[in-house]
Amino acid sequence: MYNESRRNFIKKSLIGIGGLLLADSELIRVYGNTLVKDSLKNIKILHTNSQFEREPLKNPFGFKGGYLSELWQSISYIESTTGNHSIGLGTQSVLWSDATLFSNHSESGGNSLMYELTERALQLIKGNSFTSPIVLVDQIFPEIYAYAKKITSRPDLRKTFVLNALVSVDNALWLLYAKENGFTNFDQLIPPEFKSTFPEHHDRVAAIPLISYNVNPPALKQEVDNGYFFMKIKIGQAGSQKEMLEKDMCRLSEIHQVLKDISTPYTDTGKLPYYFDANGRYESKETFLRFLDHAKKINAFDQIVIIEEPFPEEKDFDVTDIPVRLASDETAHTEEDTINRLSMGYKAVALKPIAKTLSMSMKIAKAATDRNIPCFCADLTVNPVLVEWNKNVAARLKPFPGLGNVGLLESNGHQNYANWDIMKKNTPFYGKRWTEVKDGFYPTDGEFFARSGGIFDPIPYYENMFKIK
Repeated sequence: MYNESRRNFIKKSLIGIGGLLLADSELIRVYGNTLVKDSLKNIKILHTNSQFEREPLKNPFGFKGGYLSELWQSISYIESTTGNHSIGLGTQSVLWSDATLFSNHSESGGNSLMYELTERALQLIKGNSFTSPIVLVDQIFPEIYAYAKKITSRPDLRKTFVLNALVSVDNALWLLYAKENGFTNFDQLIPPEFKSTFPEHHDRVAAIPLISYNVNPPALKQEVDNGYFFMKIKIGQAGSQKEMLEKDMCRLSEIHQVLKDISTPYTDTGKLPYYFDANGRYESKETFLRFLDHAKKINAFDQIVIIEEPFPEEKDFDVTDIPVRLASDETAHTEEDTINRLSMGYKAVALKPIAKTLSMSMKIAKAATDRNIPCFCADLTVNPVLVEWNKNVAARLKPFPGLGNVGLLESNGHQNYANWDIMKKNTPFYGKRWTEVKDGFYPTDGEFFARSGGIFDPIPYYENMFKIK
């Protein structure tokens, strides 16, 4: 029992910040103005292990001035003193998480450094007890981040590099947390203070394919004919700022010529929405505004729904005067970074539970939705299992303005992995309706929510990796 003075101290310390605190092996939460003590099990970690797989891509995948040829899939194993165990997956993307580090190492070298952080995290948590994955990840992050700066010799290492390394560990913690507490669906995983952040159960989630620089107009039209109505289109092409702008304006004209007269019932305007990702390539607002002026000139401006990360992270531009909805993605490392970006005028957040951990993404989503800023789920070219983790979040977010009552989920693994079909067959939910896109949507029906997309199902393919030979 907590005496009144201690309760008042905790309440005063935490109310108003959505606080979490571990005290006497119980999780104390502040939910609104209420102090809540959860009856959650105190879980002690007895053993950890890890593996990784190298998955080749169909073709070199280029962005941010670099090219990926493969993506390492990290696999984390955690066992508790009760005998329960869990296996969490992650997909490493060194280029996305820290392009400078990627350019300074071989592709395998960069991946090895990230995998070493996964190993380090597993070593740190072994022997520890936890009641909340969010709290445990918060506790180990500073030490992992310091270790990452040391082994990479990068004092300015981006936090996203560390978060990406922690995804498989975080997912394993959540699954072990579920087993120990008897939780069998994703809704039960969501702590009380985050319930209002994920209030929906959308019956469908719009699938967002990635349209890279080399997708030509006929291929783009084919995507529309296949039912896709919301596509992520890469801009910020290679070259000097002048060359980039010319290429991007030509690309916009080319795309608009194909899509301008196509209608859709899924937007308030009846026109296809344009979602552009610049990957921080525009170094000045002036150059970016010239791109928008071109959009106005060719009557494409009104169809622009989102432009993601137009400016480099180090450019702390106030963007409140930019007349389109700008989204923060990799610059929203943490909830503090997210709040900072929103104060600069960003009006959307691309969530990546599959790249920044579910634990951190819950806090990022809450920071945004508490300020009436919409969120959607972006991809990292992840494996089929992580698509379902992402989908569980996307299906519960509030609707995106102007797009009706649906969720939004970027998913491009099928476009890029050489062995995508084999990866799908290794899952226990292979062939389920919710895993297949139909008419531009993933159907997230009652079965999807009952099984949480299959993320709680044991996966024999990965279980066999950790069986004692």
